[in-house]
Amino acid sequence: MDWGMKNRLNRILQPETGRTLMLAIDHGYFLGPTSGLEEPYETVKDLIPHADSLMLTRGVLRSCIPPGTKIPIVLRMSGGTSILKELSEEGLTVAVEDAIRLNASAITLSVFIGADGERATLLNLAKLVDAGHQYGIPVLAVTAVGKDMVREARYLGLACRIAAELGAHMVKTYFCDGFEEIVRNTPVPIVIAGGKKRPERDALQMAYDAIQAGASGVDMGRNIFQSDSPVGMIKAVRAIVQKDAGLEEAFTIYEEEKAGTPVLEPQPA
Repeated sequence: MDWGMKNRLNRILQPETGRTLMLAIDHGYFLGPTSGLEEPYETVKDLIPHADSLMLTRGVLRSCIPPGTKIPIVLRMSGGTSILKELSEEGLTVAVEDAIRLNASAITLSVFIGADGERATLLNLAKLVDAGHQYGIPVLAVTAVGKDMVREARYLGLACRIAAELGAHMVKTYFCDGFEEIVRNTPVPIVIAGGKKRPERDALQMAYDAIQAGASGVDMGRNIFQSDSPVGMIKAVRAIVQKDAGLEEAFTIYEEEKAGTPVLEPQPA
């Protein structure tokens, strides 16, 4: 791995911990105007200082995020389908040269293992890995799960290992029982998806359990920007991911921020 690739990875996976807190706002590429993302910059402007990277599409990056924003970009490179159709028919929608123009620190796409689009999306991953290596840009593979697929260790472990075997530098997947085995069997860092909105304490519990099980971070969107205290949630998740905070400590950070009396964030252990 050359210097450029390592440098970009170190912008995302913080060298001090080997972990990352990604803020995901790429939902609109298949969901349209997602609740909370009607005006993307208004949603994220107070959240960006607490995130390690921002995952989004090139359209939102160009039109909504000020160029002076100092946060590493994880650029969504796949799409072509909507929630109205079969999502697994995604294709590559962005050329790697455009990712370079946008100064992306990593590029990402979804793979749909077990779905109709399995072969096409896995071949797209291989192509993106080749293009990323040509220019020193790491690839994050997202193990997408269709509505009929079970989020359990056997399936997710299969998906993560295949993504790593095809050359992905990081994998994003869902947390589940037996997550430790998925981490052990996947030779690249794994970040967990936040998924649909859930109660704040439940979302923090999931983040905490994932980190304890060996996850290299969290890529969370709706559980942050749809929260009743988005800044409180991102601060709380950051404390878990980067400062080894416990669940109660993190939940207190969220509650105090929500109440308007924020406490000092914990220092690294």
